[in-house]
Amino acid sequence: MEKLVITVTCDSTMSYPRNPYNPQGIEALASEYLRGVNSGAAICHLHGPYTLDEKIRPDGTKLSDLDLPGWQHLKDLITDRCKPVIQYGIANGRFPQRVELMKQRPDMMSICFNAHDECFQPDPNYPPVELYGIHDREELEKYCRYTKENDVKPEVEAFHYGAVWNARRLINMGLLATPVWTTFFLGWPGGCWTPPTVESMQYMHHHKPADFNYSVSVMDPPTHWQVLTQSILLGGHVRVGMEDNPYLDLNGTFAKSNAELVEKIVRIAKDLGRDIASPEEARKITGLAV
Repeated sequence: MEKLVITVTCDSTMSYPRNPYNPQGIEALASEYLRGVNSGAAICHLHGPYTLDEKIRPDGTKLSDLDLPGWQHLKDLITDRCKPVIQYGIANGRFPQRVELMKQRPDMMSICFNAHDECFQPDPNYPPVELYGIHDREELEKYCRYTKENDVKPEVEAFHYGAVWNARRLINMGLLATPVWTTFFLGWPGGCWTPPTVESMQYMHHHKPADFNYSVSVMDPPTHWQVLTQSILLGGHVRVGMEDNPYLDLNGTFAKSNAELVEKIVRIAKDLGRDIASPEEARKITGLAV
């Protein structure tokens, strides 16, 4: 079984806004990523500075506006001190801004291959954070063309299996290279929700095309560590960090840093006999080095 690729995602501003340990500011966020890499993460899923739309716009979207220089600054703070795989996140960012972000040459860029329909409300006493975007097939074609032009590998975000169908279509059109690196999102609340269960994990694994390799993100604290363990056992890969789940256990103990979450999944993997991939090895596993 190939080594385990760990992705760390350190910003829980949208998903767990009441997390008292959420890093504040670019420097603090960069330090969190550095600690995550030093603890065993190979991929940094970055959220540079952004603001959320307050209301649904006339075009029916409710997305994120991105501070492009801030993203470059965050990337530089990390890559000046270590060399992980840099994956630009905020797939709910506006398309023109994300095209501009590609010029900063991250290794990967997250692209949602199904609609965005998210509703973050971990605390019912606070209003939900909601996001909406279509990401139609014309947009996905453009994403594939622009990422190829800028030598950026798409990370296929799959909140349900329609995303895999869209990706296969683009492969057949010659627009998406294989091997595909995809992330399956389980338990993310909203209209694209897939149950965060071991059964769902097995379904995703058994139905993936042979030329797809995957990581798993679970936004459901009660099942988070169980489902990630199943991915490790099946030969998949994992994503951890405060964006997905800031809790170390079922008692609601907050991790004081993202490194604690990385350290926990490293312990689980090693107990199961799975070695951890370095950033250099992750580049080969994800297809970046092909």
